[in-house]
Formats: sequence, C-alpha cells, structure tokens
Amino acid sequence: MTTMRFSRQLAGLAALALAAGSGATLAWAQDGRDPAYAAARAAGKVGEQKDGYLGVVGSQGADIAAMVKDLNNKRRAVYTAKASGKSTIEEYAFATACRLILETKAGEKYQAADGSWKVRTAAAPERDARCP
Repeated sequence: MTTMRFSRQLAGLAALALAAGSGATLAWAQDGRDPAYAAARAAGKVGEQKDGYLGVVGSQGADIAAMVKDLNNKRRAVYTAKASGKSTIEEYAFATACRLILETKAGEKYQAADGSWKVRTAAAPERDARCP
C-alpha cells in the first residue's frame, strides 16, 4: 500500500513539476550558465544522480566538490520550496531526477537505478522503474 501511495504521489508530482514549469526553476542545473559547471559536465566529472542532486564522478578536486555542493544547496532550496505542503523534499527531488536524467545529452554522465554511473548514448537513459 505504501509503494502504491508513493507511486501515485510520484506520478502526480512529476505531472505537477512539468506543468508548473519547474524546468525553468532548475534551468541553472541544465543550461551550464557557469562555465566551470559546463566544463565539468562535458568532461564527465559530474553527473545527474538518481536522487535529484548533482554527483561527483570518481575522484575530483576540491574545486569540483565545492561547485557540486553549492549547486546541490541551490537545488535543495528549490525542492524545499516546491515540495512545501505537497510532498516530501525527497519525493520532489526524485521526481525531478527522473526528468533531469531523461534530459541528459549524449556523452553526459548520469546515475542508473542500480547506483552505477553511465554515459548517456543516443538511446534513452536507464531510469528507476518508478519514473513516469
């Protein structure tokens, strides 16, 4: 019953996120407005995690870790505001992760449902079965 409830909430959140334009509020996460972020993403040093946050891939320098921490703090603030009264922060972040992983481009890294890092190809990425 809990899994069913979570899946319904997740599907509802995903639809709400798309309808509310959360893509615009998270555009900073995808558009690479920061050249350091764009370079790290293109080089495969960072990737989209299955939990809605950016992850450091492998061993990277302190500058990459600090950038990821800063971006994740910004994401958490957005998730907190958007989830308020509708879901948990984690549920909202997960629904957003489903979309962000789907929006990765060929050559970019993302975290598969099993936790492993994958490189996006022209094919659809491997996402959690609960993703809409």
